[in-house]
Formats: sequence, structure tokens, C-alpha cells
Amino acid sequence: MSSVLYDAPGPRAKRRNVLLSVVFVLLLALLLWWVWQKMDDKGQLKWALWQPFTTSEAWTTYLLPGLGNTLKAAALAMVIALPLGAVFGIARMSDHTWIRIPAGAVVEFFRAIPVLLLMLFAMEFYVRSTDVGSDERPLYAVVTGLVLYNASVLAEVVRAGVLALPRGQTEAAYAIGLRKGQTMTGILLPQAVTVMLPAIVSQLVVIVKDTALGGVMLQFTDLLNARGTLAANYANVIPSFIVVAVIFIVLNLILTTFASWLERRLRRSKRGTGAILGPDIDDINAGEVAGTFAAGAGGANP
Repeated sequence: MSSVLYDAPGPRAKRRNVLLSVVFVLLLALLLWWVWQKMDDKGQLKWALWQPFTTSEAWTTYLLPGLGNTLKAAALAMVIALPLGAVFGIARMSDHTWIRIPAGAVVEFFRAIPVLLLMLFAMEFYVRSTDVGSDERPLYAVVTGLVLYNASVLAEVVRAGVLALPRGQTEAAYAIGLRKGQTMTGILLPQAVTVMLPAIVSQLVVIVKDTALGGVMLQFTDLLNARGTLAANYANVIPSFIVVAVIFIVLNLILTTFASWLERRLRRSKRGTGAILGPDIDDINAGEVAGTFAAGAGGANP
């Protein structure tokens, strides 16, 4: 099917695409076979290294508690960063300079600093300036760093999503007497959700993955940190890395799948409520009759 932006491939292009696909699959299979052979040569495929993952001890003692802390930190960061990012994104579009400029400075400042550096600063702050216990400090530092960085990124996502809407939406809202706050909350933001959703989901995936930084640098007992303890006890470093990587892949796949389902549902609901209804047949007949009488009356006048 051809369009203005896309031409349907011809016979030669189809053959070339098939050939490239076959070559890519063969190269990928060759790479996987090479990795498999290297792992086998180093003894990393021995059943003794993988057998601990079939027991409940490895999961209940190490992996599941670490996974719980990872999900806890990611959930707290998401719950705080999403509304905070929305507030700062809306503030950056304010007509008031005293709101717009400070909000922009905060967003640009925290967006420019690496999230790991924010976690380290937060850790030092909690150590020197608060009474937070040593057991809870890593969680607080990880969540603080994730919130500061991701809220600033989400603020730009919200601003871009609102600005991507047609300007006529805002003008129509003002024409019926709505204030700017009512226009933003009642008209612009609900429509921008579907535009922003892919970028928001991408950022949520980043939050889940960045919790691992706390496990490496702050001794936060997340999934990656628990993997280190498990590998030290069972001497299976490479298999433990592979299992943890698979867990992260599954987590992010679940998150993106849910977001895709939610986006489709939102688009369907908007199509269902946005139908343009034609005039009723009785209204058309009444209009024709009125026009006929008007024409007759006009013809009867001298």
C-alpha cells in the first residue's frame, strides 16, 4: 500500500529485504552459538552452577527480597516523580515570569546532573543532616535521586505533550469562557496523555533499571545487590547475572505491555466519544418545509 510518505516495495526490494533478513538471522544465530561455545568452554553451563535457581532457598533468601526492594524503590519514585513532573511541566508554561523562570531553572538543573551523582549527594545529606537510620538511608537516597532526575525529565515530557496539541484546542476553550487552569486540567492534559504515554513509559522503565545503581554504589539491598550475595555463596557469577538480567527484562516487558494496552484503550475511548453526529432526518424535513414556505411567501409579495 503506497502513500505520500511511503512507497510499497517492488519485487526487487522485497527480495532484497528477505535476503537481508535471512543474513541477519544467520549472523544472530552464529553470535549466539559463539557465546554458547565460549560459556561451555569455561564451564559456565555446568548444571551445578544453575541448580541453585531451581531451589526455593536461592529465591526466598536472596532474589525475591531483592526484587521486592527494587519494586519498592521504583514504585515510590514513580508515585512521587509523576505528579511532581506534571506540576513543573505545567509551571514551565505559566504566563507568570516568577513561576516560569524558577521552574525552568529547577528542571534544567536536575536534568543535567547524572542520577548516580544525585543519589550520592542524597546519601551524604541523609548521613550528615537527618536522623534517618543507617538501614533506611540507602532506600531514601535511591528514591530521592530517582525522583529529582526523573521528575525533571517528565516535566519536559508533559510540556512537550501539551504543546504538541493543536492550538485551536486552547483557543476554543478560551472562546467559551474557560480560564487557563480549567483549560489545562479539563481539556489539554487529558488529550495529551495519549501523546505522552510512550515517553512516560520509557522513563518508568529507566526508573526500574536505575535502582540498580543504588545496589552497586550505596549498598542498597536491591535485586542486583542480592545477586552479589547469592553469587558469593554459590560461586555462580555469570549464571546469576543472566538470571537477574532475565528478571529485569520480564519486569520491563510487563510494564511496556500494560502501557501499550492502556494507550490502545485510551485511543478507543476517545474515538468512541468523539464521533460527529449528523443532523436528524426530522430536522432536515422541517428545514426543507420551512424553506419552501419562506420561498412561497417571498414569491407572493409584490
